[in-house]
Amino acid sequence: MFVVDSVLTHLPQACRRIVVKHRELLKFGIVGATTFFIDTAIFYVLKWTVLEPKPVTAKVFAVLVATIVSYVLNREWSFRERGGRERHHEASLYFLVSGIAVALYAAPLWISRYVLLLQTPYTGRLTEEIADFTSGQIIGLLLGMAFRWWAFRRWVFPDDGEPPRQSGEPPSPRSETVSSS
Repeated sequence: MFVVDSVLTHLPQACRRIVVKHRELLKFGIVGATTFFIDTAIFYVLKWTVLEPKPVTAKVFAVLVATIVSYVLNREWSFRERGGRERHHEASLYFLVSGIAVALYAAPLWISRYVLLLQTPYTGRLTEEIADFTSGQIIGLLLGMAFRWWAFRRWVFPDDGEPPRQSGEPPSPRSETVSSS
């Protein structure tokens, strides 16, 4: 028995229906939570060490690492039932969409730091840290996540009724109508 099946058996019937109906979104959220912790850990390690004077660079690097982990987890778990594209095409689209999302993740931090000047010496260290976390880890995350959810379902993992295929694998034949003459 899979872990998910085991958890579902312990949920009340009403909750179980909701979870099953929105299972793809829940899986996407779990992947997002996992990569949030990866992103946050890398961001703060870099920001407090080698990239101290460059927090936006630290944020971009952290998001890139989290994005690679996210692709693997989303492809193999969240959107496993979707697709039909060759893996290299799908991965290219995934990273293109994620590249756009990196800008959405980093923009609030950039605005906080360089437009609103929420950084030392213009403000105290505590205010800077709260502003960095709020803009980079909350607002940026929400913007990027909403965009990625929409774009992944629309372009990267479309629900075209075909199972995902590997590179080089021919497309599965569509149902053909046989005409009798």
